[in-house]
Amino acid sequence: MATLSSFSLLFLCSFLLIASSSIAKTSPRPKALLLSVTKDAKTLQYVTQVSQRTPLVPVKLTVDLGGDYMWVNCEHGYASSTYRPAPCGSAPCRLLNTTSCTTECYSAPRPDCYNNTCGHGPTNTVANTGTSGQLGADVFKIQATDGKNVLPSVTVPRLYFVCGNNFIEAGLASGVTGMAGLGRTGASLPAQLSSYFRFDRKFAVCLSSSTRSSGVVFFGNGPYVFLPNVDASASLTYTPLIINPVTENGFLGDASPKYFIGVRSIRINEKRVSINESLLSIDAEGYGGTTISTVDPYTVLESSIYRAVVDAFVKAMPKNVKKVQNVAPFGACFSSKNIGSTRLGPAVPSIDLVLQSKNVYWRIFGANSMVEAKKGVLCLGFVEARTDIRPRFSVVIGGKQIEDNLLQFDLSRSRLGFSSSLLGRSTTCANFNFTSTV
Repeated sequence: MATLSSFSLLFLCSFLLIASSSIAKTSPRPKALLLSVTKDAKTLQYVTQVSQRTPLVPVKLTVDLGGDYMWVNCEHGYASSTYRPAPCGSAPCRLLNTTSCTTECYSAPRPDCYNNTCGHGPTNTVANTGTSGQLGADVFKIQATDGKNVLPSVTVPRLYFVCGNNFIEAGLASGVTGMAGLGRTGASLPAQLSSYFRFDRKFAVCLSSSTRSSGVVFFGNGPYVFLPNVDASASLTYTPLIINPVTENGFLGDASPKYFIGVRSIRINEKRVSINESLLSIDAEGYGGTTISTVDPYTVLESSIYRAVVDAFVKAMPKNVKKVQNVAPFGACFSSKNIGSTRLGPAVPSIDLVLQSKNVYWRIFGANSMVEAKKGVLCLGFVEARTDIRPRFSVVIGGKQIEDNLLQFDLSRSRLGFSSSLLGRSTTCANFNFTSTV
């Protein structure tokens, strides 16, 4: 059931569903779209803003790379003349693989309360909370791009999302009222947008490390050009995307919406770290493996892997660098006094995630591995998974480690393209030209 063909079927259903409800477009079909993404200084969440409803309303959302769909707090004064609930048993409900149906709602009709409407429980993956909700559609406006510049915005007349409420909004960054799911489903933003505008099933993420400037999410094909005229898509390294056939709720056959890659080993300063490498594979129950997350601010490692990586990193650090008292939640902190600086960040041991062969690896330099925990103290920006329960995944590559890296998710070929740090090419994810050319 949860195979590549089923995902293709979901994608096709998404296309037919949205295309059938379209209205005449007044602008040429774009080749790509984009969202500006900022890093919230307090929560370290990556936040975007979309325009939705009639009349249009700006809506702030936390970006969830592995999220099933977009959800919005409809209890928070949602008003729109173009909102349409999804009837029970309709194609939109099948996109979310849900049979839940609200047959009777005990209030006046509103976006989170319609009779005979498809139900689905939105989840706040930051706070790990969930609730009941309903599926509906509304007008959605987004910026177009040629990969180099911002172009006039375009409109999707019906983009499907799930209504949440005040309860699951708790824990999100200030002003945020929902989450933008980019996961591997037929109802995610990449799936719906590529279906409606008929461009390749690709999207790319480039997160800024700065809280004062914006990164970007591209929907569609490259180029992805950053000042000074650097096409970051021109030198990507590729690795297969792997499907985990078990969702986080444990249902076999209902595949995880998250993106997984096949890390086979870990090296520090090109020396292999001694770990139980079987943990890097996904087992029959869906445990293990390596996934990528934008809701985890730092890479999370299974306990035994974490201890081995920290020990190896400490040993590889130059002898004149003093280890100091740890600053939570980190397990290896150092005085910055004798740590040099390069254009790739602090001069510390490199960390390689070795992929399908020893010659294909994702290298993490100091800019992505080290966190300034306080003045004069740099810490290894990896954290240990909870030890009171079995972690679902052995490696979760977090936001810090993917900042200023271009990641292209090519779903048609089921592969991830990654650039490693753009700092090595004298640019960053904040250097996209957001100034409109029109």
